[in-house]
Amino acid sequence: MPRADLKDPLSSVVLRFGPSLTRFIPSVPLSDAAINHLIRLPHLRGWRVEGPPPSYSALSLPLVFPPLADLTIGGDNPRGWLSLFEHLEDSTSPTPGVTPLSVMKESLECLDIENTPNHTIDVSFISPIQIFRNLSTLFIQADCYETDDEDQCTFKLNDDDVAKLTMALPQLEVLILGAPCPENACATTVACLLQISVHCVKLQELTIHFNTTNIVDDLKNVLGDPRFAELRSSPRCALSYLGVWQTPLTVDGLDIEVVVNGMVDIFPSLGPCEEETHNLDWKEFFERIGELRRI
Repeated sequence: MPRADLKDPLSSVVLRFGPSLTRFIPSVPLSDAAINHLIRLPHLRGWRVEGPPPSYSALSLPLVFPPLADLTIGGDNPRGWLSLFEHLEDSTSPTPGVTPLSVMKESLECLDIENTPNHTIDVSFISPIQIFRNLSTLFIQADCYETDDEDQCTFKLNDDDVAKLTMALPQLEVLILGAPCPENACATTVACLLQISVHCVKLQELTIHFNTTNIVDDLKNVLGDPRFAELRSSPRCALSYLGVWQTPLTVDGLDIEVVVNGMVDIFPSLGPCEEETHNLDWKEFFERIGELRRI
């Protein structure tokens, strides 16, 4: 059956779910009534939503979200749910200390935002996420080449934006902010990697856009500029995997040593990357990382 034809019958089933339900991972959009019923289930820990959220008036906001530990936002309108979370966070509550998100803010550990074509990863996209301070996994699935403009990088954060995100989410172990593209047009540099390493000391896996146009000078600046002195004196994360995907890298001669030493200074536990990359300089970079680990 087409998925659209399943919406009503599945929603009618959902409305009969009892309070013992702990996990529900459908791939079909549900009616507003079914979504509101799920929100009221007190023991729901894992949930996948598909499609936009219900439209709430100021008088019909959900009383409280369940203690979700794992939330996946599917469909092509993740901003609708993120905007709802932002609105709920700013809403007032008749009960002091209790807001619609007060429980979920403490419980949510994994947020997976699927398939975000034609959506840019910018400040307005990540700002609502920063309220979930106990996240250990943030996975935003986004590919710049799934947009209407195939030659445009959709990653619009800068180093300061990334710093604010990682300072707000200190428990992160996995951070994936889309798939890095080859445009080298993003405003993030390796300076944001040091921020990530210092603020998220539990981080083990990272995928993020960062501009490599001036990577050698940028690394020298990060390791020598007095503005980064406090960060350089702080403990680093034990990151073992850095996903470069289609990130360009062009370095000559001894510059590869600067890149290797600089990146290992930022991520002391960095290991060789198992993913395939067609960039020869990245191949050499990870080969040298592997040699360091064998010493």
